[in-house]
Amino acid sequence: MWRHAYVPANRPEVVSMAAPATSPPAPSNLRRIVAASLVGTTIEWYDFFLYGSAAALVFNKLFFPGSDPLVGTLLSFLTYAVGFAARPIGALVFGHYGDRLGRKKLLVLSLLLMGGATFCIGLLPTHAAIGSAAPVLLTVLRLVQGFALGGEWGGAVLLVSEHGDAERRGFWASWPQTGAPAGQLLATGVLAALTALMSDAAFLAWGWRIPFLLSGVLVMVGLWIRLSVDESPVFKAALAQASARKATSEKAERMPLVAVMRHHWRDVLIAMGARMAENISYYVITAFILVYATIEADLSRQTALNAVLVASAVHFVVIPLWGALSDRIGRRPVYLIGAVGVGLWMFPFFALIDTRSFGNLLLAITVGLVFHGAMYAPQAAFFSEMFATRMRYSGASIGAQFSSVAAGAPAPLIATALLDHYGNSTPIALYVIAAALLTMVAILCAKETRNRDLSDIGAEHGKASDAQAAVPADARSV
Repeated sequence: MWRHAYVPANRPEVVSMAAPATSPPAPSNLRRIVAASLVGTTIEWYDFFLYGSAAALVFNKLFFPGSDPLVGTLLSFLTYAVGFAARPIGALVFGHYGDRLGRKKLLVLSLLLMGGATFCIGLLPTHAAIGSAAPVLLTVLRLVQGFALGGEWGGAVLLVSEHGDAERRGFWASWPQTGAPAGQLLATGVLAALTALMSDAAFLAWGWRIPFLLSGVLVMVGLWIRLSVDESPVFKAALAQASARKATSEKAERMPLVAVMRHHWRDVLIAMGARMAENISYYVITAFILVYATIEADLSRQTALNAVLVASAVHFVVIPLWGALSDRIGRRPVYLIGAVGVGLWMFPFFALIDTRSFGNLLLAITVGLVFHGAMYAPQAAFFSEMFATRMRYSGASIGAQFSSVAAGAPAPLIATALLDHYGNSTPIALYVIAAALLTMVAILCAKETRNRDLSDIGAEHGKASDAQAAVPADARSV
């Protein structure tokens, strides 16, 4: 008998009795896989966020001197945004080879690239030493960071999603997502400790380099853990079936990117829309807030860093809870809670910060990140469940990273420009609310994916329509 999981009409996939079966790994093995993904994503996000914090606090002075504070910050955030521009390229390259060669190999490469670029930033001469070559070299290294991160996310979440079972996939796949707040926590914590222990002059002279150089040690730890895990069994089964098809057919297998655009274009658009509020709100709450709190609210740099530090710890805790909730009520309802919550919170968010109270600043950032977690937690399982196995790395990466060019990349830049032009937070709040509305529309257009069996390996290549026609009508889900 044929068994066919629910698949939208625009995405033909068929599973036959011959599809290789996969069984969930032992709990200890799954925990090791989750740990490998979490450690890797933590290190990569540490590197990425460290740059964002340094762009708000240090780089405007060291690499763009002679400008007024906001203009220098705008130039600094421009190099920050360049990293996002490279992420779609990373998504295409890593997605293609990740769907062809496997998740594990590409994850090791992304970690090496990211860590190497971050370590080199710590050695980079400033504008005072080599002039205009300094910001150029900084921009090149930022491009390498963005390229690596564009390939990291898809592989990390797929490695966990494809090892686990459908019943608790939202929970387990949310753990690599905690790498973002963990990386933010680590980056902000190191910067906060250094600024507390060092004078401003010493920190600007050499202290800022320490957290970048620490990345070299962290990468060695991450590689040791990541090399110890096995390739996804779902991918192994899909690769074996593709090899069998190739041996019996002269027709070449389509490139993953072509297959994604043919069968999953609607899912890519939904993923991109879903990312808008999640991405924009996060960088406004964690990166731009360092500018707003210090310049507009006249709070100290240490106060702003401490607030982000504590809120990131809360963010880390709530993400798996939101992921577990998505296993119970679905990915869409949890995602909508986050999008609606972020939109409604923006005006209170800035009003609390304007009181210039640390308690209110902490409350504003923490609540904002809790709502963000409701979008970010189910995202890994949600995007993984949208795509067929042999195009999953490409599809999830493209949907997630192409949107970052229009969302997270310019978010601190746009927010800073709006503050500079209007002199108040109202346009910034409206900017985030508009993103929340767009995400709500995308999620409402999506179909619920909870409980989909990722081992269902469909006819993903040229014969999908013919294969689907061969399935008896009563055996298909509608």
